Amino acid sequence: MVDVAAIFKAYDVRGVVPDELDEAVARATGAAFVEVLDVLAGPGSVVIGYDMRPSSPGLAAAFAEGVTSTGADVVDIGLASTDQLYFASGRLQLPGAMFTASHNPAKYNGIKMCRAGASPVGAESGLRDIADLVAKFLADGPVAVPVPGRVTRKNLLTAYADHLNDLVDLSGIRPLKVVVDAGNGMGGHTVPAVFATGPVEIVPLYFELDGDFPNHEANPLDPKNLVDLQAKVVEAGADLGLAFDGDADRCFVIDELGAPISPSAITGAVAVRELAKHPGSVVIHNLITSKAVPELVAEHGGTPVRSRVGHSYIKQQMAETDAVFGGEHSAHYYFRDFWRADTGMLAALHVLAALGEQDRPASEVFAEYERYVASGEINSRVDDAAATVAAIEDTYAGRDGTTVDRLDGLTVDAGQWWFNVRASNTEPLLRLNVEAGDAATMQRVRDEVLALITGAPVEEKN
Repeated sequence: MVDVAAIFKAYDVRGVVPDELDEAVARATGAAFVEVLDVLAGPGSVVIGYDMRPSSPGLAAAFAEGVTSTGADVVDIGLASTDQLYFASGRLQLPGAMFTASHNPAKYNGIKMCRAGASPVGAESGLRDIADLVAKFLADGPVAVPVPGRVTRKNLLTAYADHLNDLVDLSGIRPLKVVVDAGNGMGGHTVPAVFATGPVEIVPLYFELDGDFPNHEANPLDPKNLVDLQAKVVEAGADLGLAFDGDADRCFVIDELGAPISPSAITGAVAVRELAKHPGSVVIHNLITSKAVPELVAEHGGTPVRSRVGHSYIKQQMAETDAVFGGEHSAHYYFRDFWRADTGMLAALHVLAALGEQDRPASEVFAEYERYVASGEINSRVDDAAATVAAIEDTYAGRDGTTVDRLDGLTVDAGQWWFNVRASNTEPLLRLNVEAGDAATMQRVRDEVLALITGAPVEEKN
């Protein structure tokens, strides 16, 4: 028996194939998706895409069977990045399902679901109800209608590329040489289409679609997966390097010296560009991004709004505030012009435009957006996360000039430094992020907080 509750996470479905996620679960999920989103009473169709993992086509086909068994139709866009699926959902105004496990290892797969217009489906906005219905269907079987729906196939790759290029026109920038590491993921599918014409020379690295990830995991958040790209940028004398995760919805940036540019700096740079086009707009940033982000937004006439970590919170606040842009420390970037969905490719186009519109190298251009020293995310294994966080709060809450808030975990801000510590939703871990005006202060605060997390083995992630 499949443990449905274990694979339905806060924002998506994720599990090992076939032990936790198989075609029977996908089929039941398709039927449940139609019922919970009341598809038959609305658009009548669901758009489906899938990534390059060996199990993805079969899982997508099973999900489509579940959808059509209810009488609803399916628009199958085939191989796609996650942001390409969001484009299809927005352009066609259909609810959608993307089959991918993003940056997870090869044995995993998953389903990211959205409502029409790429509006998110999370635990509090339908995903929990879908999970309950999947468990029922797996036990009792779904009720099929006499006349099933139809599946039609539609290729939207060119339309997706055209839409992005309409939003950021690179035709007037100086020629750039850019190394792109697709990690054998969907960037190898979308990058050639997006950069089919124009002044950007792409040097491809691992563009072959291969869900077994023979070169390295498609997880640029782990520094070891950037090593090949960093070396290739320097070797090729490139102006920039881009690394995409497995489903190509996140983009990490390497400068011409082979050094990573932080997602907070990219958030700041893109925010400044969007505010130049849309003066006075709101920009959303999660509470782990650098303090430089809200400073830059305010300095350029925008209104910074702080959010919890996670795409559903970012998208909700973007809708409530009509924000033009949102960014997270994890390299998820959200755009009002892209149905408030996250797209690493559009962020990459903004980065290339910012670089190509002047003559300085990337290391100089983006240094303007790096104002502080950050620890990166430090994960510590603990037995009782709540008790540990309470002890940390007791230690810092009474200090002069220190503010404490609980928007997401615990954030302590002393002006010249701040830290956030929050519990993982899925593992017995506390995640610590520290930022300060200089390295010595950051290290001191980091070590003070880690000392309160007694006996915890620590692994650092940038």
